[in-house]
Amino acid sequence: MHRDDYAGATSCQRCHPQNYDKWLRHPHSRMNALAVEKNVLGRFDQSQSIGYRGGRAEFYRDGDEFRMRLTRDETTIVYHIRETIGSRFFQYYIGRMINGPYPATHPYFQVNHVLPFGYWLSRETWVPVVHVGRELPDNEREDPFAPPLVPTPGLNFTPYASNCNMCHTTFPMGDELTRKPHQVAKHAPFVLHWSMAAYFQSQHPDMWGNLGNPEDVPTESIDYIPLRLMEHEGAEHAVAMGIACEACHLGSREHVANPRVPPDFHPHSPFLFVETNHDELQLGRNHQNVNWACGRCHTGERPAFAAGMSTWNSVEYSDAMLGSCYSEMTCVTCHNPHEAMGAQWARTRDEDNALCTQCHKQFGTAEAIRQHTHHDVDSEGASCMNCHMPRINEGLEAVVRTHMIYSPTDASMIESNHPNACNLCHTDRSIDWTTEHLTQWYGAKFSEDKISLSYSNRTEAVARGWMNSDNEAVRLVGADAACRANDRSLLPSILRILDDPYLLNRQFAAMGIERLLGIQLDEYGYSFYMSSAERQAPLKQLREQFLDAK
Repeated sequence: MHRDDYAGATSCQRCHPQNYDKWLRHPHSRMNALAVEKNVLGRFDQSQSIGYRGGRAEFYRDGDEFRMRLTRDETTIVYHIRETIGSRFFQYYIGRMINGPYPATHPYFQVNHVLPFGYWLSRETWVPVVHVGRELPDNEREDPFAPPLVPTPGLNFTPYASNCNMCHTTFPMGDELTRKPHQVAKHAPFVLHWSMAAYFQSQHPDMWGNLGNPEDVPTESIDYIPLRLMEHEGAEHAVAMGIACEACHLGSREHVANPRVPPDFHPHSPFLFVETNHDELQLGRNHQNVNWACGRCHTGERPAFAAGMSTWNSVEYSDAMLGSCYSEMTCVTCHNPHEAMGAQWARTRDEDNALCTQCHKQFGTAEAIRQHTHHDVDSEGASCMNCHMPRINEGLEAVVRTHMIYSPTDASMIESNHPNACNLCHTDRSIDWTTEHLTQWYGAKFSEDKISLSYSNRTEAVARGWMNSDNEAVRLVGADAACRANDRSLLPSILRILDDPYLLNRQFAAMGIERLLGIQLDEYGYSFYMSSAERQAPLKQLREQFLDAK
């Protein structure tokens, strides 16, 4: 877990060429990269621009460098793009301001931070970034053409080093444990005791300086040292840009020198004491260690639905820990850690079900599935995941499955009028229809008072109610479910989401509408990031064509 324990990804290539080649094609390898020709996927030429909030952003090259220029009225801001984030659905950019109405000493000029526009790869277009800070309605979103003079890091200004690169870049495990111990160690198999002072004296003597005996160091100095480490740029201090082999396998220099020494999956160091309850510390690829490798990054806090699962992606392990299946299964039960998933999930329903019935053997036959689900075995209702891991998690380009494995009879979701598995498919059915079947089939019980409070009309289509919810995440899932179910009876409600105050909701409704109606919204002059005033003319045309014509 010390820097000199790491050998680098290329050292793995000679013995593991297949895994190395797969990793090169995996989004992990390009999660963070220098902004050079081979890594930049967005289009940067004089034709590339986006109109937004009364201004225009342009994307171009200056020699071998990449630039982002924002212009509105008399204000011009130019950014030098230094690094990239992502390569699967979108690519975002990290850089610094090199021209703008701020002093040269301002953090915008001095600190690498996430820039306001990114490139949507499948659509080959520039869009405003999302999920860099809290998602807010349009009237509260930050204006990229007028960044605040006094920014708040993590809220309206996102320095990449201190906010992002701990997970998007590979640093020594010792640095990671020191920078954000609350995240890295949250799901550790054992309690960890870390001698930060000894680690800094050994691995970062320049930071420790002349502080002397750790017992005599004042509190403010102890707090200051990890903060300095938080500011470390990946290009200068990381083991590797992106998520490399040793992010999971940990420092593997001994393994490279002697292949008989297996790589470690649990850190060990003279500065680390692990409470193993007198058991021998297992360093290998066991259940706990493999899951922790994923849990060090795929964890955190997100807005949540009533049952506790996150409303948007990247904290899959946190969600998984809310269910009980991970007491036996591992992340790699479903996900090949070396192989890219691709834009779409590739396994069939039967293959997915087979993963579940490895443990739940009582449902291993077609007849057992039919009796348990009350659906035909060839239908979507016979999918274990559709009921127990429904699509309620916003995943940048698609609503994806939650990683909290739970029962569709969960009372908190039903009683709160949050998305339930039944009505994600049966979008035209009422909540009374749903609760009647869940009670009849599984003996589920629900509070009539809570349901009456949450559903103003218990006989209307539940998905219609979701799209009228006060909760923006519920509205997004409702629109996606209606479009996925090809439910044209809900078209008036879906079209209203195209005018939702949240940019992300409009994006997902737009994608769904295009699939549902077989149209391209840009041909109507609509884009999801337009202002409310700009949206009204294309929305009027859409309503006239698809609603009034009926």
